[in-house]
Amino acid sequence: MTLSRRLPARFDLCAETTLPLLRRRALAHEVRKDVWRLLKDLRGFAPAVEVAQTADGLRVRAGGAVDGPVPCVARTRLTDLLDSTAHRARWCRHARVAS
Repeated sequence: MTLSRRLPARFDLCAETTLPLLRRRALAHEVRKDVWRLLKDLRGFAPAVEVAQTADGLRVRAGGAVDGPVPCVARTRLTDLLDSTAHRARWCRHARVAS
């Protein structure tokens, strides 16, 4: 599933990670909020998140469309966000599958 306000979603800037099986829609919303908070000062940025199920869990691609050049620091910050232990734990708590 892909979550974006602009359709079709563009990933001029993106990073990927894997997570365990969670509720995809809830996860996409949480990741998108954090990506927006991180990169909202990037001119013309429109966040997008794609969540796909794999054999081992979920593959998350986060980033979005950027009107203009993409600074290298933006890619680093996005990768750091997806690797953040605290953010990943919060996303997992929020989107966990009810048992």
